[in-house]
Amino acid sequence: MENKNSRKNLDLGDLRERLQLANGPDYWRSLEELAQTDDFKDLVEREFPEHASEWASGVSRRNFLQLMGASLAFGGLTACTIQPAEKIVPYVRAPENVIPGRSKFYATTMPRGGVGTGILVESHMGRPTKIEGNPEHSASLGRSDSVTQASVLNLYDPDRATAVTNAGRISTWGSFLKSLEPALAHQRLKNGAGLCILTETVPSPTLGNQLDNLLKTFPETRWYQYEPDNRDNVRAGAVMAFGEPVNTYYDFKKADVVVTLDADFANSGPGSTRYAYDFASRRDIASGNKTMNRLYAVETTPTATGSIADHRIALGTAEIEQFALSLAQALGVDVTHTEQSDRHEWLTPLVRDLENHKGASAVVVGAQQSAVVHALAHAINARLGNVGITVHYTAPLESQSVDQAEGLRNLVADMEAGQIDALLILGGNPAFTSPADLDFAEAMEKVSLRVHLGLLENETSELCHWHIPESHYLESWGDIRAYDGSVSIIQPLIEPLYNSKSIYEVLAVLTEQTGKPVLEILKEYWLNQGVAWEFETFWQRSLHDGVFAGSRLPEKTVKLQSAVQVPEDAARQLGEEELELNVRPDPMIGDGRYANNGWLQETPKPISKLTWSNAAFVSPSTAQRLGVANEQVVDLSIDGSSVHAPVWILPGQAANVVTVHIGYGQKKGGRVSNEAGFDAYQLQHSEQAWSRPGLTVIKTFDRKQLACTQDHHSMEGRHLVRHGDMDEFHHHPDFAQHRGHSFPDDLTMYSGFDQSGYQWGMTIDLNKCIGCNACSVACQSENNIPIVGRDEVLNGREMPWIRVDRYFSGDLDNPDIHHQPIPCQQCENAPCEIVCPVTATSHSEEGLNDMVYNRCVGTRYCSNNCPYKVRRFNFLQYADRDSESLKLQRNPNVTTRSRGVMEKCTYCVQRINAARIDVKKRGDTIVDGQITTACEQSCPTDAIVFGNINEADSRVTKLKKSPLNYGILEDLNTRPRTTYLAKVRNPNPELIES
Repeated sequence: MENKNSRKNLDLGDLRERLQLANGPDYWRSLEELAQTDDFKDLVEREFPEHASEWASGVSRRNFLQLMGASLAFGGLTACTIQPAEKIVPYVRAPENVIPGRSKFYATTMPRGGVGTGILVESHMGRPTKIEGNPEHSASLGRSDSVTQASVLNLYDPDRATAVTNAGRISTWGSFLKSLEPALAHQRLKNGAGLCILTETVPSPTLGNQLDNLLKTFPETRWYQYEPDNRDNVRAGAVMAFGEPVNTYYDFKKADVVVTLDADFANSGPGSTRYAYDFASRRDIASGNKTMNRLYAVETTPTATGSIADHRIALGTAEIEQFALSLAQALGVDVTHTEQSDRHEWLTPLVRDLENHKGASAVVVGAQQSAVVHALAHAINARLGNVGITVHYTAPLESQSVDQAEGLRNLVADMEAGQIDALLILGGNPAFTSPADLDFAEAMEKVSLRVHLGLLENETSELCHWHIPESHYLESWGDIRAYDGSVSIIQPLIEPLYNSKSIYEVLAVLTEQTGKPVLEILKEYWLNQGVAWEFETFWQRSLHDGVFAGSRLPEKTVKLQSAVQVPEDAARQLGEEELELNVRPDPMIGDGRYANNGWLQETPKPISKLTWSNAAFVSPSTAQRLGVANEQVVDLSIDGSSVHAPVWILPGQAANVVTVHIGYGQKKGGRVSNEAGFDAYQLQHSEQAWSRPGLTVIKTFDRKQLACTQDHHSMEGRHLVRHGDMDEFHHHPDFAQHRGHSFPDDLTMYSGFDQSGYQWGMTIDLNKCIGCNACSVACQSENNIPIVGRDEVLNGREMPWIRVDRYFSGDLDNPDIHHQPIPCQQCENAPCEIVCPVTATSHSEEGLNDMVYNRCVGTRYCSNNCPYKVRRFNFLQYADRDSESLKLQRNPNVTTRSRGVMEKCTYCVQRINAARIDVKKRGDTIVDGQITTACEQSCPTDAIVFGNINEADSRVTKLKKSPLNYGILEDLNTRPRTTYLAKVRNPNPELIES
């Protein structure tokens, strides 16, 4: 274990007392900042936490000037790395409709979490490089999220499986088919009694039809579905409430009051991108709306959704179950539970608020909560008249009638009993992701023929006789249902890079359709669905739009059973000394399928700001009781299973609850994922996968340094976030501007710039930002921003051009949480420009603070002079120039920088120039909305708006006129072009008074 730069234990009791006495800072990003520890002060004094100030403190002024003079003299020779030679070979026969230098967009769908999200993929001469949301698709409406943005990197992953292997040796697809034939012939004689198919969640109509046909050919075949982040509790809750499974989705645009019970609906799960957009549209105060919705969040661990709540409380799983039961009883829901549950202080005001918004409210439950809580939420929504307005039901999707955990248990039992002769694992990594009590890997050894289809060679493929490389979704055809039941097409953007196969092709082998093109299989299925008009027209339209018109499932009328059957032992409370274990999917790498994606590993988590690892999250009060500190390694034990994990103290975490995230700790699966973090699957149990009491925590003397970015680029306690509530906004609309200072136009050392023509600016609405980091990952994809790795993040040298700062304020145990994206502010009086000795950073006639990479000699004066700390320096050769596959992903319109130059945001100037060329050809002018920056286009909540501030009717101009508009660090007279809209909350007046 690492003991490097270990942190001293904090006096949490003293911090809590300081906050109660209001002696601490208004906003704080970490406990170390709040305590003003020596380590934190040293970090702030040195721009980068470690190795940035390379000289010791004894250097004289004369020696300093001599050394700097030499470095400037040789700057042109040493600071700028010579670009590697590249060959440019023209087409002999150019493909039809391909114009070099011009990109095209194609509609397809990303499968994730058992549903599909419609996307548009940018293609440069046949290479997919960037992902955007599909405006025609109900699940995205043109928006996206961080995982969707980063999924293109998995296509070019240099660690992908590239060839069929047999017992670890390279083989061929033909050899696999030949070896499979005797096993299939044997199964035909047995009607498939010894054949088993294990897939992940199947949300595809065509794939479901293929599997149905397989079961007709081999009627005794066992087919199981399993994903670690399954929704078994969601299904069981619907059965408990209605007697049958249903698909549930929400319309947050019509919801005035929303109550979440451990549901991160805006950042995870089916429909999260659409939900985030709809919810944020009701908080658009800056555009002139006089009212906004209200969000109550009850959760165990702070989430992106909980961070934007008007009221938030942190409760353990049993306490959330009790809260839901109390709420249902208070609203008059018929339940069988005989005892009246304890009434939380929120309850009476919350019940009154919900009663006042019947038909305009929604109670939403997270997938990891128990079936009882889901059933109670269904009953509450029915009691409030929300069904059909904010809450909608359809027939279950293809996968929602299956108990995946029960199926996995049955599969393991069948394997242990020797009833499985041939096992085909089509996707996933169950040897790693299955709960510890099942011992899936050991049971596999009793199967005679084991085949795995996967994108990477991993723990499961290592135990299989055959491994078939899986095609990425951008390489294969398919179809998939969205969160609301509508079907969209999965269209390949590129031929398979390797000899890979899709799940459709493998199933075609089992149904005697070997070699049949998947496109033909898709067309045949939909041709048989009774399309109302000429099929080819229907198909071409579906390809163009990315959606099958008229495919949404119709709404289903459901009826509650007589009473919600709540077991008498429900809502059992923890003892005073008892700890609860919570297991959750990671907000970035999910269940581990994106663990080898460097973009997602290096993107800070929305709340903890950790990168490259998971941790055991505990509340300050629990840390104080256990006597543990940040980065201290502890032994977590439950029911005979244990792991070693570093502690991370997280304000807002529920007391006596330890939360760990799955997906880390893989031993196989790529250079990025290997050994990153610890394996939390070892603590999961198949019966209670997400929450269990009885956790034991034993301290060790080891420490593991965690790559956390929360204190990097600190702006030293200045008031950058501004927020108020609706009452303050109505009485003092300009409350956000009271802290600022205005300066006369002539109070500047700058000569001034011509303000005519296009003048670009941006606003960021803090009332909509959920801290999801979609903007940061989109910027990384668009601008070829490199990954630096864990060690460099520990040195404070991460490279994102737009970071998302997270601040706490208020109480230590249940603070308010604020997010603030910080790109380059594009200052009109830019402090960076006047100090650059080679004019590498200069002011454009359109108000942009440009960077000329070829001029930069790496003095870093501009970074030292930037008060916003938004410039990034290439200390090392971060860009991977050796992996051939990664070269295909890069945007050809943006330079791939070498070491020794400064990088920063330029409002996606390449997109501005592309639009300028287009309108110049037409003799036209750029209109509002014609240019969208990468961060603006990806933002799921529409928090970022970019445009021409000289255009009177542009969105950005109107928003800058809002009384909520303010600039940060205006006291410095930098006059930033990027400004912010203050955060406005809508608390319940009754709760404020109480």
